[in-house]
Amino acid sequence: MLTPPYKFTRRSIRFMSGEAYCSAWLYLPVGVVQPPVVVLGHGLGAVREMRLDAYSERFAAAGIATLAFTYRYFGDSGGTPRQLMSVRRQLADWDAALDFVKSCPEVDGGRVAIWGSSFGGGHAIEVASRHPELKAAISQCPFTDGLESAAALGLRASLRITPTVMRDFAARLFGREPVMVPIAALPGRPALMNAHDALPGYQALMPKGMRFVNHVAARVIPEIISYRPGRRAAKVRFPILFCVSRTDTVTPPERTIAMAARAPRGETKVYDCGHFDFYLGNHFEEAVTDQTEFLKRHLHP
Repeated sequence: MLTPPYKFTRRSIRFMSGEAYCSAWLYLPVGVVQPPVVVLGHGLGAVREMRLDAYSERFAAAGIATLAFTYRYFGDSGGTPRQLMSVRRQLADWDAALDFVKSCPEVDGGRVAIWGSSFGGGHAIEVASRHPELKAAISQCPFTDGLESAAALGLRASLRITPTVMRDFAARLFGREPVMVPIAALPGRPALMNAHDALPGYQALMPKGMRFVNHVAARVIPEIISYRPGRRAAKVRFPILFCVSRTDTVTPPERTIAMAARAPRGETKVYDCGHFDFYLGNHFEEAVTDQTEFLKRHLHP
C-alpha cells in the first residue's frame, strides 16, 4: 500500500473557455486511482508559473490531483487582445476548469475543491457560492472588496489612473488596441497596486528566464472597484478555508476577516506575513501545510 509523500506526474493540457482556451498543468499522484482534485487559479495579472506549481506539488504529494490554469489572454493561454482582464471572463474560465475536471476520467469528479489566491482568492469565494456540489475551497489572501482595496490605494492615485481608463474605453469603442495600465509599481506611481511590496512581490514570483508582463487593459478598473466577492461568503455552504495576511497592503485584512466570519462552515487562519509572502520560504511552508491538512480532511474519504 502506497503512503504519502506520493510521487506525481505533471502534464500540460488545454481546455476550452469561451472563444479561446486556457493552458493548464494537470498533476496526478502516482498509484492513486481517481484521486480527488483541486483547481487552482492565480491573482491579478498572474500566470500559473508564478508558484502555482509549488502548491500543486505539495497537494499531489498528499495524494490529491490538481489542475493549475492560466486565465485567457494571459501567459500561454489563448485569446486576443492580450492582457485583457475581465471579471466575467475569468469566472467563466473557472467554470470551464471545473467542467474539465468533472469529466476527466483520471480524477474523481465528485470530489472537487478550488484554491484561489489574491484576486483569484476572491474568485474562489464567488465560484464556491455558485457551485454547491464542490467539497471544499481555499481562499488565500483574498481580494474581497473592490471599494476597500481602492481606498487602500488612495484617492489621489485612483484619480491619476482615470484618464488612462477613459482612453481605453475610447480605444474599445473605435476598435483600437487597448490602452494599458501597470499592474504593480513603486509607491507614488500610478498602477493597480503601488504598495511598497507590490512590484518586488510580483517580481519575486517569476521563475528564472520568465518576464513579468506588468500591464493590463485599463478598462478593467471599474470592474475591479465594483467587484465585492467577499459578500458571497455567507452563501458558501461547504467548508472554506480563509488564509489571511495580518499586514496585507493590497486586501485590507479587517474587512476580509469580517466577511469570512459569515461563511457557515468557514475556517480562518491569520498569518504574520505580507500579501506576497505566502508564496515563498517559511510563510509558504506554514500556509501550504495548513492547506494540505484542510484538503485531506475534506477530500479524502
